[in-house]
Amino acid sequence: MDPGHNPRLHHPYSAGGISSDTGGGDRFPQWSIQETRDFLMIRAELDPNFMETKRNKLLWEVISTRMKEMGYARTPEQCKCKWKNLVTRYKGCETMEAEGTRQQFPFYNDMQTIFTARMQRMLWLEAEGGGATTSSKKKAAAQFSSSEEDENDDSEKGGAKKKRKMKGNTNIPPIGNAFVNGIREMMEEFMKQQMEMEMQWLKAYEEREEQRKLEEMKWRQKMEEMENERLMMNRRLMEREEQRKIREEVRAEKRDALINVLLNKLRREGM
Repeated sequence: MDPGHNPRLHHPYSAGGISSDTGGGDRFPQWSIQETRDFLMIRAELDPNFMETKRNKLLWEVISTRMKEMGYARTPEQCKCKWKNLVTRYKGCETMEAEGTRQQFPFYNDMQTIFTARMQRMLWLEAEGGGATTSSKKKAAAQFSSSEEDENDDSEKGGAKKKRKMKGNTNIPPIGNAFVNGIREMMEEFMKQQMEMEMQWLKAYEEREEQRKLEEMKWRQKMEEMENERLMMNRRLMEREEQRKIREEVRAEKRDALINVLLNKLRREGM
């Protein structure tokens, strides 16, 4: 039995559809669906690192090590070949625009998630970089191609050929344009929704502020009415007090007049 064999590699369904051969005629076990999904999960985590450098040999070794830690015996060459096959099948599904074909490729959503996240990073870098729009678009188109993700460990053998290959891949294919336009429309729709939400929030804030001012105006009017009522009540009390004093004075005058009449009468009778 092959020492690199692992029971988890056997599955009744071939996930990738293409066996990974590394030369020499040795045939390796096919990739299972779960193994391929675990591989794509690791590849998605390291995708930003793949975008930062073209010397990818160490990154494929890291992926191979991570696969071994999960119980899969895969070499860096096998992982790189598997990725190229998945990208080829994904691009085929994108070009054909057939829903049935996408259903036959069970990893379409996983691949689309990786490339969508990659394009979003490119758009954010383009928005932050400002002047580097042309170079970032060319880089995004080149990074979408699986051949551009081949590492440069063979540069000593075919450096000039690799440069010509890279120049040929700078032309954005139609699928690249459609993908970029789709992401751009998605970002524009997102920004539009954000603006609409902000306008709705601003409108609600203005309505609440207007309502607050109206309530404050009503409160002030009510307080003024209460103050006016208090002043009128004080004025009534003062008027009543004045009337009472006048009545008291009138009574006192009448009483004094009556007493004087009685005294005068008593004096006349005494005489």
